[in-house]
Amino acid sequence: MDIRNLVGAGDRIATLTLPFAVAGIAANVLWPSIFRAELGPAGMILGVVLVSAGVPLWLTSVVQILVLVPRGKLITRGPFALVRHPLYTSVALLVLPGVGLLFDSWLGVELGLVLYLASRRFAPSEERELAARFPQEYAAYRRRVLLPWL
Repeated sequence: MDIRNLVGAGDRIATLTLPFAVAGIAANVLWPSIFRAELGPAGMILGVVLVSAGVPLWLTSVVQILVLVPRGKLITRGPFALVRHPLYTSVALLVLPGVGLLFDSWLGVELGLVLYLASRRFAPSEERELAARFPQEYAAYRRRVLLPWL
């Protein structure tokens, strides 16, 4: 099994996102008041809701990738039936913002946005590879997925 099939565009997405994460975390440590969300209990509740939704979606996506990709299968069920890139989307739109809110910081929302934009930039290369590898299956999957991109 070629590791690139498991990673997809994840290495490029991480390479683009990592400098923002390092700079954001450093800035948050040095100047926490700039990032403070100050949403009180509502922010904590929203953070719990986002993390509670995002982590299972992310974890299910990871398990499906680790089990099905080495077998040469196109993943179209579970979180993949909801959105084409559930691993990237769940971390960017649910997990990172949720964790940020749990720590009373907007940094998670900002990093989630960077991750989301990076995934929008690099995930189309994954889609081209999947379309070439599974021409009929991938075309049918694209037509029936609930939310192509959030």
